[in-house]
Amino acid sequence: MKPQSVEMVKNSGISMRHSLESSDSKESFILDSNDSFMSPAQLEYFRNKLISWKKQLLEECSQTIDLMKSQEHKEADDIDLACNQINEAIELRTRERERKLIHKINLALRRIEDGSYGYCEETGEPINLRRLDARPIATFSIDAQERHERKEHFYREEA
Repeated sequence: MKPQSVEMVKNSGISMRHSLESSDSKESFILDSNDSFMSPAQLEYFRNKLISWKKQLLEECSQTIDLMKSQEHKEADDIDLACNQINEAIELRTRERERKLIHKINLALRRIEDGSYGYCEETGEPINLRRLDARPIATFSIDAQERHERKEHFYREEA
């Protein structure tokens, strides 16, 4: 049985695609806007997106800390102990990556404040809004990022 809201949309003659797009109308408006690049509305959109992402990461980190504090380590045998230690190591590694991500989010928020957000650090050209929407901490345009990754790959192979 389909959820009632899906049935209502089908019966109303509105396609699901259209109804989903209308819920993202502000996002589409911001990203497809003919305004100048990094207009105040676009900056506010990305600021809110970054702040929301940071808040989510901090909440997950807090939950992990609470969970690790509350767990008792009374494993029945060595295998259980090893499994728990591996799971904790994976969780801590994930949180370390998220800590680095929070640092990049803070840098992006600073770039919004100083007016350099959305511009490629290498070329100074605007970064595509769709790229920024997908990766709001991006600091390179797609072309510059590809060049950067090719150089990184080249130097890694030489080492």
